Amino acid sequence: MEFERCRDILLRESELVKKMGGLQNTIHNAIVSRDWTDFEGHFNALGEMQSELAALESERERIFPASREGDDASSRFYAFAARLTEDKRKELTDAYRSLKIEALKVRSAGETLMGYIAGARATMAGFFEAAFPAKKGQTYSPYGGKVSHDMRSMVLNKRF
Repeated sequence: MEFERCRDILLRESELVKKMGGLQNTIHNAIVSRDWTDFEGHFNALGEMQSELAALESERERIFPASREGDDASSRFYAFAARLTEDKRKELTDAYRSLKIEALKVRSAGETLMGYIAGARATMAGFFEAAFPAKKGQTYSPYGGKVSHDMRSMVLNKRF
């Protein structure tokens, strides 16, 4: 029973990580093509997926009992898998390793994407600081109101 539950959770986690990777690609493509339509919605969806993934991971980790104080989740997983038959152990450890590799890829791509966004923000802020020093780093709408320094403020009017 624990094996089936763990396998089911691992498969759901893998599917969710793949969806997160796809959404990150969508965000990356939107940034490259400057398509800001529903940009915040993409980030909100990504945040929801991260919360769901954390909940699944917690649920999976509750399956494994701690044998010693201070055991991390990975060692508890492998201690659990060691008690299974060889074919079940192989199936479970393969799924776990695959999940971890995919999660590392998604995390790496996410960090690269966030670095790119941070660089774009810094470039835009530096440009406006140099071009309009009297504005003291503030960005204003065409109607004269201050605009926040989030991604929406990167969408520029067609003329200055």
